[in-house]
Formats: sequence, C-alpha cells, structure tokens
Amino acid sequence: MSKKRDGMCGVFGIIGNYSPHRAREALKTLHHRGQDHCGIIEEEGLFLAHHRLSITDNHPRSHQPMRHKQLLLSFNWEIYNHKALRHELDYPWQTSSDAEVVLAAYERWGIEAIHRFEGMFAFALIDGEKLYLVRDRFGKKPMFYHQNGESFSFASEIKALRPFLKTLQMNRDAMRSYLSFLAPTPPHTFYAGIEKLQSGEYLCFERGKITKTTYYDLSHTSSTSSKTLEELLHESIHKRLDTEVGVAALLSGGIDSAMICAIASQQGKRLPTFTLGYDEYSGYDERVNAKATAEFLGLKNTEVVISRTDFDSCLDEVLDQMDEPLNDPAALPLYLLMKKISSDGYKVVLSGEGSDELFLGYRQYFEYLDIEKAASLHHKNWLKKYFHSNFSMNREWEWYKRIFDETLLFRTSGEKFTDLQQNLLLRENVRDNESLRFLQPYRESFAQSDFSHPSHWYSFIDLKLFVGEHFLSKLDSVSMAHTLEARTPFLDHTLAERVFAKSPEERIGEGGTKYLLKQLGKKYLNDEILNRRKKGFANPYMEWLIASGRLELIREVNEKTGLFYPEEIEKYIDLARRGKFKQHSWGLYVLSHWIKRELL
Repeated sequence: MSKKRDGMCGVFGIIGNYSPHRAREALKTLHHRGQDHCGIIEEEGLFLAHHRLSITDNHPRSHQPMRHKQLLLSFNWEIYNHKALRHELDYPWQTSSDAEVVLAAYERWGIEAIHRFEGMFAFALIDGEKLYLVRDRFGKKPMFYHQNGESFSFASEIKALRPFLKTLQMNRDAMRSYLSFLAPTPPHTFYAGIEKLQSGEYLCFERGKITKTTYYDLSHTSSTSSKTLEELLHESIHKRLDTEVGVAALLSGGIDSAMICAIASQQGKRLPTFTLGYDEYSGYDERVNAKATAEFLGLKNTEVVISRTDFDSCLDEVLDQMDEPLNDPAALPLYLLMKKISSDGYKVVLSGEGSDELFLGYRQYFEYLDIEKAASLHHKNWLKKYFHSNFSMNREWEWYKRIFDETLLFRTSGEKFTDLQQNLLLRENVRDNESLRFLQPYRESFAQSDFSHPSHWYSFIDLKLFVGEHFLSKLDSVSMAHTLEARTPFLDHTLAERVFAKSPEERIGEGGTKYLLKQLGKKYLNDEILNRRKKGFANPYMEWLIASGRLELIREVNEKTGLFYPEEIEKYIDLARRGKFKQHSWGLYVLSHWIKRELL
C-alpha cells in the first residue's frame, strides 16, 4: 500500500462540449502546481485532469483523477485526519492517500462528509450527473469556475479558465470590491464570466444548473472541544508537521511565528527558519528581532535580503502569477522568500496567518472598540454636521462620520478606498456606503448568530475576507509558484472555534493586542519577544516603485481608459511620493498593470 500523502495539486475539468487540444493547452497553465504527474480522463462530455506533486512517494495507485465505481475525484491538498477517518470506514483501500479517504467518506456519508474533514482543500467530485466543487472552511485553497452555453469548466487558478472566455471584460463589481477591500469579494473575479467559491462553500452542478451551499460559518459554530487552547494549538502544529519531507517556517520578529517554532521544537522538530530583509532599507525588516528569536529558540535562521534590482526584475512575474489584482505589497517579497525556501529543498513551510484576526492582534481593533462608544452619545447632531461639512481623506474622519451616521463602522482591516474616496476618484457616481452591499451577506449571517460584540464581528469578517480572499490568495499564489506547500496552524477550525467562543472580556483582556496568545506564550517565549511592538509586514515597495519610474503606468492606463479623474490620480501619486496613502497608490498601480496586460 502506498504511503502517499497528497500534496500540492492543480485541479481542472470541463463538463459538456470541449476541444481536447484546447483543454490540454489550458491544463498546461497549472503545471507549476504539481510536476510529478499529470492525470487526464477524457470522455464524451467530460474532461477531468490533475497535476500532482507528491509529498512522500509517487505510487501510481495514488495518481489522480481517482475513480471508484461511478465516482471521480480531483483533489487538492491535505486532509490531516485521514488516518482517523480510515478507521471509521469499511472500504477496499488501495492506497494511503488523502484522496481515497475523500472518495470513501463521500460514498458513506454523501456530500455531508466534508464536515468531517480537517485540513486545507479544494476538490472536484463527480457522482453520475452531479459535479461537486468544494472549498475548505477558511479558503486556504481556491476554486474558480466558468459557465457558458456549451460547458461548465473549473480550475484551481483563473489562468486555466481564461482561454474559454469568448470576450475579455472587466467585472466592475470585482474592481469596486477590490478598491474597497484589497481583493475581489466572492463570487466576483476581475474576469466577467469567471467566479470563485467563497470559503466554507460548495457548489453542485447538475444538468446545467448551479446550486451553492454555505456549509461552514465560524459565527454559527460552538466549540465542543474540552481541550485547552494550548492543547489545541499543539495538536494543530503536530498535524501540520506530520510529513516525511523537509519542513521550514517563516520567522518574523512577532509572537505568531515564534510560538509555532517554539511548540514545534517542544515536539522534537527544530525547524529551519527564514526571514526577510531589505537592502539599504533595514528599518523596514525584522532581521534583528528574528535573529534574537531564533537564538532564543536555538534555531538556524536564514536571512533573505531583497534589493531594488530583485524588485524590478520580478514585479511583472509576480503580478502575472496572481492572475488578477490583489492589493498586497508583501506579495513580491514573499514570492522571493518562497523561492529561496523551495530552492533550499523544502516542500512545506509553516506560516502564521489568522493569528492576528483570531487573537485581536491589530492595534486598530482597539481603536475601533473605543470609537464604537461614541455611538451612545445622546447629543451628537452638532458633531454629525461638523464632520459632514469638513471632509478629510484620513481614515479617522470616516470612522467618526459612520458612528454619527449610525452606519457600520468596521468594514474589514483591509478597507482601503472608502466610498467617498471612490466617488472622487472614479468617473462614475459612487454613493456613500455603497460598498456595504459586498459585506451584506456576511453581516446578515453574523446578525443571525449568537455573537453580537463588535470584537467578534471584527474577527469574523476579517477571517472571511481579509484573510480568506486577501492573505490566503496571496499565500497560495506565491507558494504554489514554487511548488511549495504553505500550512497555517492558527487556521485550524477546532482551534479557531475555541478562540471565537471565548467571551469578549477574555479575548480583550487588559486591552492590549493578543492577550490570550501572550498568556500562552509566557511558557514558551521570553518577555522581550512577547512585548515587542508589532511592525507588520513592511517593505520599501513604494520607494522602489517610485525609483523605477513605474508609477507612470497609472497615468498611461488612465489616459487610455478614462477610468479615473486625472486630478485625483495626481493627488494620490503626489501623496505616495511624500510617504502617505502608499497602499492606495500601490493598489492603483496593480490595477493598472492588469488592465494594460488584459484589456489594452
């Protein structure tokens, strides 16, 4: 029996009429997601394929697409509890792969089997005339789809579906939600006609009809575990270290990565760590702090130093790899960091995504909580009139205005262009609070839950959008570009549910960031590490963008499209040169880059 654990993969398929040559050409675009084997099933009305990279051995019996009776499966990534599920299932096992467990579980429990899976995954499962597409609870793995009159196609990346579009048009809702929240909100992508599943959602395609179901919603869960947070964090890390290949870890100066490494060490895995630095801009990086953490934990730390030359030579490559605009200046440094980790022979890397959102790690969460109190002021009409008549681009002005207007204050940590800023920028009328329509489904779901405290809303919407569509989309793109598997221990759903179930008082503690995690950390880390001021993933992206002359692209594209008011474009470019509103200008640059590549 094979000891295979299914690793990084590319899923691709077509239901309906298709050209075999065209399908194979589209499939080639996913080659980087798994280079050990490419499996294809071609039948009348069905093309199903799978690019696979093996994490241990490469036994042919574990190849995909995998077939069992009338079932067909193309599966991407890891089910961490697959061994436990095997003991519950009476099945004629042929392999030790996660994929076979998915088939066996589906045969026993139907699509409800997804509630039993622990891990990160996206898969396509065909059962007769039904096709199921599934995305994991937190959206660690993506799934895109496209339907036209002749066929329904799906893939792990947009680039494999792009050839099937009859015309290339920009989805305006994707652009608007991108400007608002750094990434398009589901189901939107920048390509009109291509949509994506949201986290915790599955789709059923049958006889030309699409039905979508939300199967997981953190705000509608209750923690059933009797284990402590510490025990659950230990379990989460242990599951993600259960592999025979080389595992590395990202290491910043913060406590998230330090906790992962400290607990891994206690479990007997002294992980090699990798830290980013910036040539001539050491003030941005965390090499000094990361080095101190590595020395305290007794770990080997590799510093990857990036220069302006690296930035210039790789920027186009990185933006092309991500398929559509994503406003995250950290994408390029992280891409180069992943490249180094992969070239050093590692196939798995641990990363700390989700910790800030679960444990209230952003200082602005506490600013928001303080400003929420202004809603209870009885005499606020004068303040309301004052704010309306004294516009400011600063975010604090927008925050207080919302309180006095009695509208939703917190709209993700990734909120960038407010509706008023978009109205001034875009050559179209953007009404105040119009972007709330992208948040409405999540707001309605949260309102129907047992949670009501603002801090729970902050965590819920940030995990759904800021993490699910922004951070994890970036992480998938930059790691998969180098066939590297990124695992995120803080986004274990059992751990997340336990943290989310804590009362606001327990999570907020004494009013500082990450109170609960710091309490746990006292056992593993010293005071210096625990009490460092959070820096965030800062880098000199705007200095390098300006020095390269690339900002001119925003003007160039706008002259051809007329999308924005030129005077507003000049305002943002001028502010960026003065070190202000930098991510706004970065977002405009990335958008302009995509428009030029795809539409001009």
